[in-house]
Amino acid sequence: MEEGPDVGARPGELVTETFDYDGGRQVTAYVPSEPAEAIVFAGDGQLVSPWAGDLEAADVPSTVVVGIHRAADETVRLHEYSPGFDPERFAAHETFLVEKVRRWAEARFGVALPRERTAAFGVSASAELALALAVRHPQLFGTVLCASPGAGYRPPVPMPGRLPRAYLVAGTQEPFFLENAQRWATALAGGGAEVVMEERAGSHGDPFWRQEFPVMVAWAFGG
Repeated sequence: MEEGPDVGARPGELVTETFDYDGGRQVTAYVPSEPAEAIVFAGDGQLVSPWAGDLEAADVPSTVVVGIHRAADETVRLHEYSPGFDPERFAAHETFLVEKVRRWAEARFGVALPRERTAAFGVSASAELALALAVRHPQLFGTVLCASPGAGYRPPVPMPGRLPRAYLVAGTQEPFFLENAQRWATALAGGGAEVVMEERAGSHGDPFWRQEFPVMVAWAFGG
């Protein structure tokens, strides 16, 4: 990675910027205490980005986490995260993330990393977004980290020829989401992808996902 510019962001700091997308959408990024060796992009940014601080105490490479905040309206959130409901809205949000936010992160933090050091991460509905990003843009996202995915976005048939590595996890107390994760694990593995599928004791919610996040990042980037 090239040496980044002096951006005024202190190590261990959360940096939030508002973009003009959809009338004003915030993006929060975590700046690690050491030069970045990896980067993770995620939906549900106001939830996920603060979890990046947990990575500092874990044995994982220094990682920038860029979280795009979700829409306040739950229907809009679902339509932005899953391509099957409203393809135009999904495509607009996808372009916002893949082009504008990704380029902003490169310029703002001096982080321009290859696909092998770039992952898409999500939980529940934003796990569908992570899957869609990585499956549709494998040249950008070498890994997808997916916790408790919903069922709005299902594996395409046929699967693309180039696929990301994938780590999927779901809890024993959320059978619907566990089934969705297993469906994706089977499809990705059948397409030749490297896949880890974990079934944990847990239910659908933030504590379960947050606990798994450092484990996922360690698998993705070493540690």
